[in-house]
Amino acid sequence: MSDASHEAARASVERIFHDERGRVLAALVGVFGDFQIAEDALHDALVTALERWPVDGVPRNPGAWLTTTARHRAVDKLRRDRRVAGGDEELVRLPAPEVVADEMDAMIYPDERLKLIFTCCHPALAQEAQVALTLRTLGGLSTEEIARAFLTPCAHHGPAPGSRPAQDPRRRNSLRGPGTIGRW
Repeated sequence: MSDASHEAARASVERIFHDERGRVLAALVGVFGDFQIAEDALHDALVTALERWPVDGVPRNPGAWLTTTARHRAVDKLRRDRRVAGGDEELVRLPAPEVVADEMDAMIYPDERLKLIFTCCHPALAQEAQVALTLRTLGGLSTEEIARAFLTPCAHHGPAPGSRPAQDPRRRNSLRGPGTIGRW
């Protein structure tokens, strides 16, 4: 593949990723209930897309392809982690990721972004953290871009002291744990 066509394919993947990121991330958070697992799986799917799409071409439904690939990566990682930890009981409930490419193109994934907005705006979080999390998760902005929007230095950007649920005894049980939000 020539450098020009490789760069064109890369630009196409980046544009599609930018357009589909919020929807795919929301679907993954809805399935796994954990931001970190969802973001890791989404980035694994992006790497796979950057490797495969220039060779195989862009799928007919790139959002469904990213969602399915990311879901498969997350399930594989969770199974691997469970095996290392010695338990598989939680993963028995997850459907096996057996989907062929033609079926993947025909799949329709529900748009879970509105639910993710409400999750990002959980009352246990400080208002500044709610806005920053929403911009980062659904808007695709970087931490530096969000810090500039808040007119604060990037290193200082974050929740105010005492605003985290673990630091406020009244809010301690309002979230299940770091990164987890439960199933919706």
